[in-house]
Amino acid sequence: MSPRAQAADGEDVAVLARGGIAPAACAAFLEARPLVSGDFEADSAAFSAYWRQASALRASLPAKLARDADQATASNLILREARVAREHFLARHVEALYRKLTGGCSRFVRAEDLVYEVASAVPGLTPTAAEVGQEATLPLKGKDGLEIDQGILLSHIFAHAACGRHLCHAMLLPRPETCERLAELTARGALDLGAAAVSRLGRASLIEMKHPRFLNALDDTTLDAIEAAVDLAILDPATAIAALRGGPVDHPKHARVFSAGINLTRLYRGEISYLFYIKHILGFENKMLRGLARPDCPPDEITGSTTEKPWIAAVDAFAIGGGCQHLLVMDYVLAASDAYMTLPARKEGIIPGAANMRLPHFTGDRIARQAIMYGRRLDCDSPEGRLICDEVVPPQDMDGALMRVIDGMTSSGVVSAVANRRGFRVVQEPLDTFVAYLAVYAREQAYCHFSPALIDNLERYWDARNRNP
Repeated sequence: MSPRAQAADGEDVAVLARGGIAPAACAAFLEARPLVSGDFEADSAAFSAYWRQASALRASLPAKLARDADQATASNLILREARVAREHFLARHVEALYRKLTGGCSRFVRAEDLVYEVASAVPGLTPTAAEVGQEATLPLKGKDGLEIDQGILLSHIFAHAACGRHLCHAMLLPRPETCERLAELTARGALDLGAAAVSRLGRASLIEMKHPRFLNALDDTTLDAIEAAVDLAILDPATAIAALRGGPVDHPKHARVFSAGINLTRLYRGEISYLFYIKHILGFENKMLRGLARPDCPPDEITGSTTEKPWIAAVDAFAIGGGCQHLLVMDYVLAASDAYMTLPARKEGIIPGAANMRLPHFTGDRIARQAIMYGRRLDCDSPEGRLICDEVVPPQDMDGALMRVIDGMTSSGVVSAVANRRGFRVVQEPLDTFVAYLAVYAREQAYCHFSPALIDNLERYWDARNRNP
């Protein structure tokens, strides 16, 4: 070991010792850092032993909110060292790991299940469901951010082109319960799924997002229902197109809104998981853009194998954050003249889904950066807003206008609509481009989600401490 490396290790031993960890244990941990040999099974055993050691050291420290400054620094050093090891392990073995868990890419596993299968296959590489469940009981500021390790894993999967495409394929398949629910929808013509409802309006499948107390905000309790509704809307044989609208809300000023984006109250309370972001960007929103995949064929534009429909969005009052992100995958956006759109990523401290990639197609780079990085509001009835919105009508005319748009889009058939959608996608956002974006997004969003800056932003801009649960 070089003198410089020895000095660095000596400094790290001192940091851990000031945190209350026995010097011998500190040195043993730092000296145990494994090197990647290239043998998957041998490396899995060696790195798992190292991560167990890291976990045991952290467990000797008080809970996060009870730590003093030295203990917090020691905990952060242990987490950092363990994550460096994960990066090294995955840089060499992500393909072998992914192929092992998917039977050589013959089995489809959704992202929210895959991260926990990894925790069993290579202990310590990602947290177990029990570990995440324990942290889920804590407010966001009290979490150690174990789910960051899920983001590191997913980033490496998406950075590997074949594995990333296969995982996207898995997430574009209809949900397991879709076939059974489709029979119900076919028989009844409408279905209430709790946080979303799907019905028929003319020749359109209409999805209404339903979270009235929270202004149709998105959180872990809403995503599965919305995705199931999207599956059903796309597969309903009685309709030719699909539409998305926010349902009625409990608010003195607004009867109906499109969406308030991520549920900031639940975010602050620690009730939104890291996987929320992954299921959002890879689940229903990607299905609205790309359609539903088949198990036997890759979901790219060249094969033309997806089942898809054109999509309309009807925007009442506002489309904030995630709500605004939905508009960027639509084929037609109808908006009330008093509605507005925002992507308050700066004030929230997170990445607004795929908006960094998609919004510049609509507004150009400057306006996109202003909206995402400086909180610029885009009124729907403005020159900038009309770059996203195709039609703006008085609020009281929204019901009739939506019906007129549906009739207009379906009166001459929609034979070429899907072909034209694919033609736009293959130039603007082919699957490989999306997968590359996800490789960045998965890791960066994980660190953003657990950043102290996010807590500060929620307290400063949202008054999160005083919000009712």
